Amino acid sequence: MFRKLIQKLKHNPKTIVFTEGSDPRILEASARLLSGTFLTPILIGNKEEVLAAAERECLNVQNVQVLDPATYEGMDEMVEKMVELRRGKMTADECREALSRANYFGTMLVAMGKADCLLGGATYSTADTVRPALQLVKTKPGNKIVSSCFILVRPFATGGNQVLAMGDCAINIDPSEDELIEITQEVAKCARIFGVDPKVAMLSYSTNGSGKGPVVDKMRNATKRLQDMMLDFPVDGEIQFDAAVSPSVGQLKFPGSPVAGYANTFIFPEITSGNIGYKIAQRMGNFDAYGPILLGLNAPINDLSRGCNALEVYSMAIITAALAE
Repeated sequence: MFRKLIQKLKHNPKTIVFTEGSDPRILEASARLLSGTFLTPILIGNKEEVLAAAERECLNVQNVQVLDPATYEGMDEMVEKMVELRRGKMTADECREALSRANYFGTMLVAMGKADCLLGGATYSTADTVRPALQLVKTKPGNKIVSSCFILVRPFATGGNQVLAMGDCAINIDPSEDELIEITQEVAKCARIFGVDPKVAMLSYSTNGSGKGPVVDKMRNATKRLQDMMLDFPVDGEIQFDAAVSPSVGQLKFPGSPVAGYANTFIFPEITSGNIGYKIAQRMGNFDAYGPILLGLNAPINDLSRGCNALEVYSMAIITAALAE
């Protein structure tokens, strides 16, 4: 999967901002990226501190671009642009103060087109990555929310990989029918980037009317509305997980469904089941889980786990860049 993403980027190289430039994990991933030709890192931080941290880790990042908010020559232009984007919600002084922080400064680099994408969160919380993105990069036309997707990858014994997409497992706590419709379309688009031909299961504790309750109604209604949209991928539900993945169970419980038994893209009714579900797959199903991949923004901005390692940073950098137009 990553070979294909790297090949795509080699034909259209990108630049990625790392908001925590002196973090050893970021530096190790950046050193690896600098040895290639498909993704150029930009590190935020004090240049002397960044290079000193790299030297302590015996990492070669001499040619990396390091931008320091305290000395950035284009800060006045950046403040002016941020005031415009915030539309009266922040004064110039408030914008300047915000831009002294790496998360806002890095996000503005993307908003101003000086970088293609951003990866943060090695030391920041998810909220500290998402908030500047919502305020400055904002959602795409037609999108009202930011959602998320996890890509799960497991090798087949015979070669190749099984790749699944799951959403929303990290951002929206209890999405409405309207939000589920938006989430489903964004997750399906994301799945395609990673080579998945989406067959979407709208998950519930009920299959095709076998159970009742508000959550069942929500998933059933969202499914019907999606089907009425004549999308270019199959979607069915409400459906239980066993019926979604087992052909014998799926066609028994939901005869004739194009998804039942063959689903590879899963939409959860709310964040609790989604978060639990992807972690069960990761820990007990031996899947590698990549994400949360943020969806619905005007530019790719993604969040790292604070417990991430350098390989995860490198992998998420490639994923983030692959989302850029």
